Amino acid sequence: MARKLYPDAASALDGLLKDGLLIACGGFGLCGIPERLIDAVRESGVKDLTFASNNAGIDNEGIGKLLRTRQVKKMIASYVGENKEFERQYLAGELEVEFCPQGTLAERMRAGGAGIPGFYTKTGVGTLVAEGKEVKSFRGQDYILEEGIFADLALVKAWKADETGNVVFRKTARNFNVPAATCGKVCVVEVEEIVPTGSLDPDAIHLPGVYVQRIIVGSPYDKKIEFRTVRNTDVG
Repeated sequence: MARKLYPDAASALDGLLKDGLLIACGGFGLCGIPERLIDAVRESGVKDLTFASNNAGIDNEGIGKLLRTRQVKKMIASYVGENKEFERQYLAGELEVEFCPQGTLAERMRAGGAGIPGFYTKTGVGTLVAEGKEVKSFRGQDYILEEGIFADLALVKAWKADETGNVVFRKTARNFNVPAATCGKVCVVEVEEIVPTGSLDPDAIHLPGVYVQRIIVGSPYDKKIEFRTVRNTDVG
């Protein structure tokens, strides 16, 4: 079996990056984002990328770093969020955005990973989301056809993995990482820790190693805070 562990992000992405890729990326805000892999994409200089991800992090964090360097052509995302550069580029017509309801985006990734080309959903019926999409009636209710996402590359952040690529996520950092991982032709995972094969409880594995082609250890990580709110101490 081919060795999956690579020494760093750049080597793990070697031979995988080129202009125009569709990349599925895990993460939600700053939670569970593949920081080291995103940095390596930025340093590679590839451009005209399409990212399928819940959002683009915040200004200059997460995919926001790649927006700053103009390497992203299109975002398939559920919201713009607090990323001002994302908002600015979209409103200025510099970035193509395909807005996708959050649950629909997760299911589009999951469907791609399961080899399902499309599915019907009520979410978005009668809204801008439904424009240009097939509508079909089931039991008197309208549903729109959404296509599965089949990405060229998946970038994922996890808590730990064994040497064969079995992966465990930690709490809410699992978010979009599992469906993103499964829908990529090649999946690269960065983890905080590598453990020996056989040491993970099979019932605790969230992503089987069959989906994972390459792994890096990205730790140590800084805990970044999206919003910092403090109590007003002026009681006088």
